[in-house]
Amino acid sequence: MLKIPQDMSENFSKNVILFDGICNLCNDVVNLLLDLDKSNILYFSSLQSDFGQFVLQKFNLPTDNFNSFIFLKKGKIYQKSDGALEVCRTLGGFWKILYFFKIIPTFARNAIYEWVAQNRYRWFGKKEYCRVPTPNLQARFLS
Repeated sequence: MLKIPQDMSENFSKNVILFDGICNLCNDVVNLLLDLDKSNILYFSSLQSDFGQFVLQKFNLPTDNFNSFIFLKKGKIYQKSDGALEVCRTLGGFWKILYFFKIIPTFARNAIYEWVAQNRYRWFGKKEYCRVPTPNLQARFLS
């Protein structure tokens, strides 16, 4: 079992969204979540970062496939549509209503999720480098 390094251990108790750092769609979703999260309960890390790579290794996930959104919530991971719905539930307020879509079978939700994930670069483009947060947002991004 992979031991959590001391400098990363506190991050496992946070609500961390792991995203593809070069994906324009993913970065737009991060920007939206930063605007919606008035309580600053969400943290962010690219899947390509040291922390993102460690999480992928810890949960035996591929470290070179960034087609899945991952939500790390108090040491547990939620992937794909489950991750997105859990983020909505965590945000609370109006967004919590979207958790209702959990009644749709996972295979159906994830089929749509995977279709978008497979086409996201073509539809929305990608960057050459991962996002660099502004100084006032730096504390919300884990590396």
